[in-house]
Amino acid sequence: MQLDPTAKAAGARLITHETVGSTNAEALERARAGERGPLWVAAARQSAGRGRRGRTWVSEPGNLYATLLLTDPSPPERFADLSFVAALAVHDAVGRRIPGLAGRLVLKWPNDLLIDRNKFAGILVEGEGAAVALGIGVNCVHHPDGTDYPATDLAAAGVRASPESLFAPLTAAMATRLTQWNRGAGFSAIRADWLARAAGIGKPVRVKSGDSEIAGRFEGIDETGRLVLRLDDGTMQAVTAGDVFLAAR
Repeated sequence: MQLDPTAKAAGARLITHETVGSTNAEALERARAGERGPLWVAAARQSAGRGRRGRTWVSEPGNLYATLLLTDPSPPERFADLSFVAALAVHDAVGRRIPGLAGRLVLKWPNDLLIDRNKFAGILVEGEGAAVALGIGVNCVHHPDGTDYPATDLAAAGVRASPESLFAPLTAAMATRLTQWNRGAGFSAIRADWLARAAGIGKPVRVKSGDSEIAGRFEGIDETGRLVLRLDDGTMQAVTAGDVFLAAR
């Protein structure tokens, strides 16, 4: 694994592991010990990878597992923006690294990336005090079966990409997107770029959160990143958290 010169110029450093419990957990542990970002933590394998809402993230060798630790990247109320920043960086890196692929890539609220409507990458943002860990997992050659939302990997989608070939472009794209975000002041531009790549805009979606579910037409995201739904009665509802399921074509 190597950092792109753009990332180095932004002050980023890199620590790599063969196996680690979780790159996010490792980054936050280092933050507790006094480490200040930007620091990338990457691993060939995770033994205790996790996704949103405490879910297990299957972490077989051959996929990309990396976390960017940031220290005081913005006021705490803007930390949630970073899931959109990171998703755009992954979209940029994968789309640019593999010519002709960008048209097959879309973003799914709040932090998933799809290829041909199947999830192949996810983001997990965790904050602790002034430290924020931006965890990124990209399925290059493996993906789990039996998930609530259909999963795939780049190899299964006919795309050859190794973790090493994606990592440097990712670090460059992340540095660029963080500059655009500008500690939250540039979220309107991030929001516009995210919406331009989003799946399901203007179409029916279902949002599940725990045992509850709400359905409506996906109108966009608001200035704080909440999903905006138009319900059947014409009223608008903003959703803070949940899993989005796109309507069948």
